[in-house]
Amino acid sequence: TFPWLDLERQVCIQGRVTRLSREESEAYWKVRPRASRLGAWVSKQSTVITGRPFLEAKMQELQNQYPGEQIPLPPYWGGYLLAPEEIEFWQGRRSRLHDRIHYRKQPDSTWKIERLSP
Repeated sequence: TFPWLDLERQVCIQGRVTRLSREESEAYWKVRPRASRLGAWVSKQSTVITGRPFLEAKMQELQNQYPGEQIPLPPYWGGYLLAPEEIEFWQGRRSRLHDRIHYRKQPDSTWKIERLSP
C-alpha cells in the first residue's frame, strides 16, 4: 500500500513476491549510485543506533575502505520482485463517495478493470 494522505490518494498492490537471485541482485547493485551502495553497508536497516554521528563515521570509514567504484554486494542485501495480481487506485472524494478503480489480472494475462463501491 502506498498512501499519499495529503492528496487523498492511495494505491494497493497484491501479488506474489519472490526474492531475486544473487545474480539479479548483483546486476542491480552495480547500477546504483556509489553513495547508495556505501549507505547499504552502513545501514543495518531498523537496528537501534547511538545517533547520527555513528552513521556519518561509518560512512567515512567505508568511503576510505572503498575509494573507487568497486564496492562488493553485502551478503544481507538483495531485492524482491512483486508480480501484481490485483491493483486498486483510491481517490478520496467528498461525502465518502471515493473513487476506487480495481484491476485484476486474468488467466490470459489481461487486466479486468472494475469500479468498486466506496
